[in-house]
Amino acid sequence: MEKTNVILKVEDISKQYRLGVVGTGTIGDDLKRWWYKVRGKEDPFLKVGDVNDRSQKSESDYVWAIKDINFQVRQGEVLGIIGKNGAGKSTLLKILSRVTAPTTGEIKTKGRIASLLEVGTGFHHELTGRENIYLNGAILGMTKAEITEKIDEIISFSGCERYIDTPVKRYSSGMTVRLAFAVAAFLEPDILVIDEVLAVGDAEFQRKAVGKMQDISKGEGRTVLFVSHNMTAVKGLCTRAIVLEHGNIAFEGATNDAVDFYLSNSNDLLSSEVTINEEKDGFTVESLKISNNGVDGSFNIYEDLMFDILIDCKKEQNLININIFLNSIDAITIFATCSEQEKQETGKYIYQCIIPKGTLNNIMYNIDIMVVENGEKALLNLKNVTTIEGNEEDRDGAWLGKYPGLLRPQNFQWKKIKL
Repeated sequence: MEKTNVILKVEDISKQYRLGVVGTGTIGDDLKRWWYKVRGKEDPFLKVGDVNDRSQKSESDYVWAIKDINFQVRQGEVLGIIGKNGAGKSTLLKILSRVTAPTTGEIKTKGRIASLLEVGTGFHHELTGRENIYLNGAILGMTKAEITEKIDEIISFSGCERYIDTPVKRYSSGMTVRLAFAVAAFLEPDILVIDEVLAVGDAEFQRKAVGKMQDISKGEGRTVLFVSHNMTAVKGLCTRAIVLEHGNIAFEGATNDAVDFYLSNSNDLLSSEVTINEEKDGFTVESLKISNNGVDGSFNIYEDLMFDILIDCKKEQNLININIFLNSIDAITIFATCSEQEKQETGKYIYQCIIPKGTLNNIMYNIDIMVVENGEKALLNLKNVTTIEGNEEDRDGAWLGKYPGLLRPQNFQWKKIKL
């Protein structure tokens, strides 16, 4: 890697958090940290701390969200950062964006960094969309004249012309992320940092956003750091990728190789029974149980697949239906199915859905669950609840072999007609 082209250099970056409380710890711990710093000695708390594994019980009060991260990014490069939930991706981006400081290590950058880490990042919700464009530009170090020159392009790209002089607090999440992305992309940062927020926008906006990021990197020579669970988007956009596991870099290299490494290490996500316990407005999705004669996390594709979703309703709800989404491992939605829309009374219920045998293939599927209220509002939107994998066993002694495709319906009618 040519040193002259390096625009971002990350050296031994680590971030430590104390579990269970806000802040670094007790007053005693903070005083001890300060005293060691004054004396020029190493912080004693840096010698302790568990690895960042959200599924394991902690044995320490401290955890390393990320540990000893090192990489370089060239100008004009699009770097993908992928990994499971809780692997440390967002923590790394917050450090790169100066939202939080690293516990140890150093970051060297050239030029301005613009970040889009979550819906509404950097926006003041009492200000209008137009005023927030000027505010964000000022934060990036631009003059009012520079912002004015770009503002028409920003508003047009965002598609929020009608609401641009309305306070942002009245925007939907989709409108907010549209405007935030337009601001970040058009105010010409040298490095654009983007977390999973583009999933909030609709399909048309996602296509525009990906196209704009390609223009930024290839046409304008600026650098993009892109975090996403959508492997198709990562493959199509990124020139290189790193995979984070438990706060460490597990792989760094070509995008396709990184995606293959990530997917091949996803088998520990497989489970046929998961506890969820997500609640909103008195409605709780407690668990999901998937029944089939396959082993845990696996199912026989020649047998029916039964989904039991346990819910607990503390107060009577308006019209409710439960949606199940089956997605490919690279985040392509294969199909969705939903329950009948009906008024939900109080109490515990099981919503049961059966996918007929001979529908799915012998591949892995990610499961999403969405609870929809009144046919339009997502009361709960649960992503990557679990992953299951189809397996093929003999059917009446006849093994049909491996077949490509995301689905494998066996009920097509074939006939042989003699002419």
